[in-house]
Amino acid sequence: MPTIYLIRHAQASFGKSDYDRLSPTGEQQAAVLGKALVARGVTPELVVSGSMRRHAQTAALAGFTPEVDKGFDEFDHEEIIVAHKPAYRRRAVMLADLARTGHPGRAFQQMFTAATERWTLGGDGYTETFTAFCDRSEAAVRRTAERLGKGETAVVFTSGGPIAAVVSRLVSGGDGVWSKLNPVTINTAITKVVSGRSGLTVVSYNEHGHLDGTELLSCR
Repeated sequence: MPTIYLIRHAQASFGKSDYDRLSPTGEQQAAVLGKALVARGVTPELVVSGSMRRHAQTAALAGFTPEVDKGFDEFDHEEIIVAHKPAYRRRAVMLADLARTGHPGRAFQQMFTAATERWTLGGDGYTETFTAFCDRSEAAVRRTAERLGKGETAVVFTSGGPIAAVVSRLVSGGDGVWSKLNPVTINTAITKVVSGRSGLTVVSYNEHGHLDGTELLSCR
């Protein structure tokens, strides 16, 4: 049956002014991913990615040239942060606040969790609502599945948010478990979805065995 491999991008440049670029660790992760897909015998008829630089870089370093489908783009994390704390429109203010805690990484995660919760609960101030984001993520996967013939395979390079949205809907029938899935998606992890008579089915989520035994494991 048709198979779709949803792959979260490799580690981006967290904490840098330009997040949407792979870090040195991310570049290594993407290369390891490419070898792992070859070892698994994955030879896709279709390769797709979102429009973000980190998606394209991950695909290229893994050995693929994707076509772009913006339906696989991540949500706008900067907008979500600013809607939660308007003062953080100035990045320097956010960084100073986080630094004062003594544990900036932990403080950022706590703040970001609260910001995304506000978004998922229907708060205002967003260009794209949480429901609209989940709708387009699901639509992108279904659009990809429709292009596959019997026994064909697609590899999709995307982000943790769209993957969590798709898995939440296919497993639970709604968006309620997105907030549990999204934070634990590993960089370059592989989620496998198959298309059969009963529709789309998730058969594996967040596989990252290709990073076991290395120092490359990351969630951010």
